Amino acid sequence: MAFRIYTKTGDQGKTSLIGGIKVSKADLRIESYGTVDELNSYIGLCKDLLQDDAGIRILQEIQDRLFTMGSALACDPDKITKVSIPDLHESDVKLLEKEIDRMELKLEPLKTFILPGGHPTVSHLHIARTICRRTERCCVRLAGETKVDPIIIKYLNRLSDYLFVLARYSGHLLKVADIPWKPRNS
Repeated sequence: MAFRIYTKTGDQGKTSLIGGIKVSKADLRIESYGTVDELNSYIGLCKDLLQDDAGIRILQEIQDRLFTMGSALACDPDKITKVSIPDLHESDVKLLEKEIDRMELKLEPLKTFILPGGHPTVSHLHIARTICRRTERCCVRLAGETKVDPIIIKYLNRLSDYLFVLARYSGHLLKVADIPWKPRNS
């Protein structure tokens, strides 16, 4: 028997966390893992735009880590679940740092703030970066209310750095210069 995509269980504005507790769909925990899902989807778009095999491979890995993060955030923090939930590791953060360092070797050092843009791929990566920052803010707010594994916030912080550098690196590969911000002084 095939499963239906609609269950009708959320028709009253409630959903269940892993562990069984029902919460409002407006709950900050739901907002947090929903924003992780949005970020994951947008990274999928960015991956489809990249032409760099290493970048594609890392974005695929990041999507897997974001699914892991969403699973962890979808759990009732007060219950031990029977479901085995994968977890993030410090090595996941280190991978992002290693990739940032690899790409920065090919880039000119920044001397000014830069504006997002110059090529659709670069622009989409900057949008992913801003979604990542919003995701991080949601998770920080959630951590102020309840238990959130600190590696989640650390990973999101490093991921936004990675996406910034990947945007610049993609521009470099596409032979598109950074757009320096020139503040108006009037």
